[in-house]
Amino acid sequence: MEQVSPGEPADRVVSRTLLHKGRKFDFELVSLDLGQGRTAEREFVRHPGAVVIVPIFEDPGGRDQLVLIRNERFGVGQTLLECPAGTAEPGEDPAVTAARELVEETGYEASELISLGWFYTTPGMTDERMHAFGARGLTHVGQALEEDERIEVELVEIDAALAMIASGELRDAKSMLGVLLCERRGLLSNG
Repeated sequence: MEQVSPGEPADRVVSRTLLHKGRKFDFELVSLDLGQGRTAEREFVRHPGAVVIVPIFEDPGGRDQLVLIRNERFGVGQTLLECPAGTAEPGEDPAVTAARELVEETGYEASELISLGWFYTTPGMTDERMHAFGARGLTHVGQALEEDERIEVELVEIDAALAMIASGELRDAKSMLGVLLCERRGLLSNG
């Protein structure tokens, strides 16, 4: 029996063909029934899920900052300012993924992870669900980057991060949404 993502119009799926089994994702060719004897093919990425974390460095003086990263993204040929994020291991609880990725990419461990919900990243091409978390009670324990990661940590004042979203300087959608979800939940103090 074929695997169907929640909300997928399963009755329209005629067939699935695995094109490539990747290290983290699988690539499929999906044939859809368009009705009246017509079909259409779509390429699709099967994804185990991911997390984005908005680490809040709480300043005793009241000027909290976000712990962001400058991450080399070869796909767009740029180094982007982002919130830390990462892919889940199959079946892994998103909170476990978030705790691991936070330490790995920023060197900070959180005493509290606050779930902000989840969203589809690009539903036209993947079933990836990204779970968003706010992180507080940060303690520096040191980065544990993977061999291929080129990441620099940067503390950014909350007002500056929000201004970067408004101006378009911060262009990473998962990071923009994560910061705005934290703001909406009242987790960000501008001092």
